Amino acid sequence: MTNNLYTILLSDENIVKIQLTNKEHPIFKAHFPNNPILPGFLQIDIIAEILCDKLKKINRCKFIAHILPNDIIDYQITVKDTNKKQIKIIKNNKKISEFTYETI
Repeated sequence: MTNNLYTILLSDENIVKIQLTNKEHPIFKAHFPNNPILPGFLQIDIIAEILCDKLKKINRCKFIAHILPNDIIDYQITVKDTNKKQIKIIKNNKKISEFTYETI
């Protein structure tokens, strides 16, 4: 669970906007000291947690740019079928990550 790591600013069926907490959060202190970034696995874990999805398989993922403390990011959600979702993460109007996963 990602306690106090983010705040949901907007949520509907196609988009979730969050703001990350500051660099004092334990995740940012550990990954990486003096160069805090959000780990790739947490980019996936956050949206799965918000959507209450239980992951079965990550089919594909691509991390393009860093997500930093205090960043505001949008998760754009496309449902491919009943148990498959494609997620794009947008920051400052640019795609910075993309992944597809299957749920149980």
